[in-house]
Amino acid sequence: MAWQDWPAGWLWVAGSWLLLLVLVLLLRPRGSRALRGPSRLLMARSQRLLFRIGYSLYTRTWLGYLFYRQQLRRARNRYPKGHSKAQPRLFNGVKVLPIPVLSDNYSYLIIDTQARLAVAVDPSDPRAVQASIEKEGVTLVAILCTHKHWDHSGGNRDLSRRHRDCRVYGSPQDGIPYLTHPLCHQDVVSVGRLQIRALATPGHTQGHLVYLLDGEPYKGPSCLFSGDLLFLSGCGRTFEGTAETMLSSLDTVLGLGDDTLLWPGHEYAEENLGFAGVVEPENLARERKMQWVQRQRMERKSTCPSTLGEERSYNPFLRTHCLALQEALGPGPDPTGDDGCSRAQLLEELRRLKDMHKSK
Repeated sequence: MAWQDWPAGWLWVAGSWLLLLVLVLLLRPRGSRALRGPSRLLMARSQRLLFRIGYSLYTRTWLGYLFYRQQLRRARNRYPKGHSKAQPRLFNGVKVLPIPVLSDNYSYLIIDTQARLAVAVDPSDPRAVQASIEKEGVTLVAILCTHKHWDHSGGNRDLSRRHRDCRVYGSPQDGIPYLTHPLCHQDVVSVGRLQIRALATPGHTQGHLVYLLDGEPYKGPSCLFSGDLLFLSGCGRTFEGTAETMLSSLDTVLGLGDDTLLWPGHEYAEENLGFAGVVEPENLARERKMQWVQRQRMERKSTCPSTLGEERSYNPFLRTHCLALQEALGPGPDPTGDDGCSRAQLLEELRRLKDMHKSK
């Protein structure tokens, strides 16, 4: 008998306990001074092993899907109108509509307002995305999936079945559910006047893609839909790669224009800016942005988009080449050289400090 036919209650109980055990062990503070020498080494190895087990359960078995379904039910009950108030942007015939889903995710509709055609990015809650499609009165013709994780791909099945001509795009390396049209680096998806380029940005997952909407056809700013690569003042975890891999992907984004609008996959702005203040407390750009973000969140308003120009000024994960950040972190693996290895070490140190900051 296939696992899909097992009683849902037993599946959820078993899966919840397994994932809870792994997460509890993984999220224990790593900065304890009580651990020294062999004990610390053993704990580090144990945590890495537990992570691999938990991650494999989430990405490769029914446990991940069940965990996603539970997240979906809880979020719909807690946030019947979404976790944040969406603030769409309308350009010359193009509309970008953020859709708040789950507890802190964002899906997006990119709409050609003249042709009444829409592209969905990471539609994790099919009900919320479908409601927006109907409200806007558009036809869904494509889904762009940044990566395989259920909180970004969970709605692919329902939406592609409901919209029979809808194409599902993503990386063939990533195991995207219901993928119909594989994409490679620099491939372009055309929908009406929308020209959207896929950029390979591995690190969070092996096949992670970001999507760049070209602003030239509608004479507006380009828009980057960054999934779990880049957030406002933060970046995603490196689940399937190395620090060097993630650094290379972030450098891909750094090569885009300052006026490019950043539309991330999560609402992490206030938390991320708080950490940025720990590593660069005298960064005035960060302080100004934090004040704005706090005003937005007081009214439960979305904080996206920012611009890549802004991110360069306060996002520590995009500032590994900056002397000010290197000095703020103090002595460590020599980050002052120009080689990628040194900057990658600094990126790893930032991630370690971020995890410690979050566990306090």
